[in-house]
Amino acid sequence: MIYKNSTSDISTDMLEGFFVDWPNPPSPQTHLLLLNKSNKVIIAIDDKTNKVIGFITAISDGVLSAYIPFLEVLPEYKNKGIGKELVSQMLKELADIYMIDLCCDDDLVSYYDRLGMTKTNGMVLRNYKVQSGTI
Repeated sequence: MIYKNSTSDISTDMLEGFFVDWPNPPSPQTHLLLLNKSNKVIIAIDDKTNKVIGFITAISDGVLSAYIPFLEVLPEYKNKGIGKELVSQMLKELADIYMIDLCCDDDLVSYYDRLGMTKTNGMVLRNYKVQSGTI
């Protein structure tokens, strides 16, 4: 397993199989664009297949706040500590930031709680018509 904090050498053909159960998933091209445009990214690569098997992104003002919009591990690689390692590495990348926020479904609260995060209230707005991105 290789973990990288860069999208160099990542191509769209390495990004198949993500966004499971999304009604309008982003294409691999849009996926690569969102990775490239994030302020911080950690990517997990299976060193045997050279396939991206997980990723986490953060968007930040670089001063006080950061938001983690995506953490995803391919289904066949789940429960192997990859997500935990991605979060751990991202929290290290963001160690100088005052507040690090993310939103998650109720069934994931205990997962993030075990990783040191605290449950809070939040509000979201979703525009599913543009869920797949612009590409």
